[in-house]
Amino acid sequence: MIVEHVYAQLASGEEGAWPWSVPSVQGLMTDGLRFTSPVTFLVGENGSGKSTLVEALAEGFGLDSWGGSPHRYASRRSKSVLGEQIRFDAAPNGRRMLRNRPARKGFFLRAETAMDALDREGFAPDSVSHGEGFLAAFRVKFHQPGLYVMDEPEAALSFISCLELMGHMDRLARNGGQVICATHSPLLTALPGADIIEVGDHGMRRVPWNELALVDHWRRYLADPQSYLRHILD
Repeated sequence: MIVEHVYAQLASGEEGAWPWSVPSVQGLMTDGLRFTSPVTFLVGENGSGKSTLVEALAEGFGLDSWGGSPHRYASRRSKSVLGEQIRFDAAPNGRRMLRNRPARKGFFLRAETAMDALDREGFAPDSVSHGEGFLAAFRVKFHQPGLYVMDEPEAALSFISCLELMGHMDRLARNGGQVICATHSPLLTALPGADIIEVGDHGMRRVPWNELALVDHWRRYLADPQSYLRHILD
């Protein structure tokens, strides 16, 4: 493990304003979030705050908020209000990384900027598709112990490619890395041993894979698409 617990301190005079009004952010201020597995998934509806959380966690660790490593910044923008207030309780290896920027390892992978970030890191093959390039980068670059934060990495991937990504995540964790991933994917969240945090109006809560709302919706849709489509299509 790299980080064991994360919490947020309220910015002065910001109470009630976004992002402090988001239930999951309020949870960071009251109880924080404890990591119990090398792979943690944050799941929830659009607008639930999961992307806000992972971006702030990446920023708090010193990763580029636009996507990238601790050492190659593209955005040159200051941290977000929440990112400025993120604090970590870290394991020994994580404490060394937080104290010493050159020792810090990891990557923030955003679906919408993934290939641009990989290109800046010196790896973006131009002869393959977006999804193939994404997986090739994972095979080559994502293997060192460090903190790897991901925001919907499944966006460019097929069913089979998602399964391959799951294998890469598992190997990364076994090699001493830690993964925090916001996702809508019932495939990725089925990774054995992963911790799953459901984010929503309730804040944050741990939920077993087979009790996730997204898993239930996919099961019912695949069993009977018309039960959903009749409410949407004329």
